[in-house]
Amino acid sequence: MKKIAAFTLLSVLAACGTPQEQCISRNTRDLRTVEKLIQETQGNLDRGYAIERYTVTVPDWEPCIRYIPGTAEDPTPRPVTTTCRSFDTETRTRPRTIDLAAEAKKLEQLKVKQRELSRQATSVVAQCRELYPE
Repeated sequence: MKKIAAFTLLSVLAACGTPQEQCISRNTRDLRTVEKLIQETQGNLDRGYAIERYTVTVPDWEPCIRYIPGTAEDPTPRPVTTTCRSFDTETRTRPRTIDLAAEAKKLEQLKVKQRELSRQATSVVAQCRELYPE
């Protein structure tokens, strides 16, 4: 629990801009990535399936102005408010089946990597604090 609190604190500090905080953020990026993957994998195991994100292009209609040709009496094109078709990109989610045994194995491997990166981060954070005292 203390490790989670410490690394949450490091994540909050990463958003700031002092040289010490930038050093800590830069050198603990991999650890934060592994922790995010652990949370995602644990969620997959708890649910029994993964959540897949995908993008789709969907048509949309927007108000726009088009010009229609003038008449014989007045050849100047006239603006007319109408609707124009455009396309938007949406991100959607859907359930995806997973191999629970493989997912559990992946979780254990991620936890091993997390412990390794945590040990490295401890010394790196100390070095950053030494190099950039506040």
